[in-house]
Amino acid sequence: MSDLRAPITLTAHLAMLSSISFGGFSSVLPDVRNLVVFTHDWMTDREFANFFALAQAIPGPNMILMMSFIGWKVWGIPGAAASAFATFLPPCAMYFVAHRAWDHLLASRWQRIVRIRLVPVTAGLVIAGGAVMAGAADTGWAAATVTIATALIMLHTRLTPVVMLIVGGFLGGLGLL
Repeated sequence: MSDLRAPITLTAHLAMLSSISFGGFSSVLPDVRNLVVFTHDWMTDREFANFFALAQAIPGPNMILMMSFIGWKVWGIPGAAASAFATFLPPCAMYFVAHRAWDHLLASRWQRIVRIRLVPVTAGLVIAGGAVMAGAADTGWAAATVTIATALIMLHTRLTPVVMLIVGGFLGGLGLL
């Protein structure tokens, strides 16, 4: 892509989102999807879901990898590097500063209150991200059924998610999804 506005827009947006994401970068995936799929049409919903699946399958920092894939799609290797840095640099800098202050204020009453109040915010953002990814990946009734069944199994058992990944991969490999 020769237009420099696209990578600058993407990098600035990712930096802003990484600065406000509670519970990890996956909590802001709905906003990233809206930006790259609907607002700017840089990729399809299916490509977004495929990048997510690929990032989940590769060991390492999966959201940094996913944002690198998106950056690569928008502006090649420079876009991948800029997206990766925009994803991890702002929260790392904020964490460094906050950690120094947090240790000095360990006995403060407000510190405990802040931690308790952020739990539902984080949980809600992570659930919203999961719902958006399920909507992007469920292209038919079979895929939606597998998603719902997997969610129910995971909520009601202590089964490892690896089993669900293997079953989903097997069904996809057979062409059933």
